[in-house]
Amino acid sequence: MTFFGYFLQYVIIMIILAAVGIAGVFAGKNLRGYRNAKQMPDGQDEK
Repeated sequence: MTFFGYFLQYVIIMIILAAVGIAGVFAGKNLRGYRNAKQMPDGQDEK
């Protein structure tokens, strides 16, 4: 029973760290998009 408890604990930690990493990627992408939009003259679209 102890093994499964430790295993579950590591799985939960892995899920939390993965969620933080994914949130960081999306936040970085959004912040970079805002910065690029500010640098474009007259609000021209980058695409």
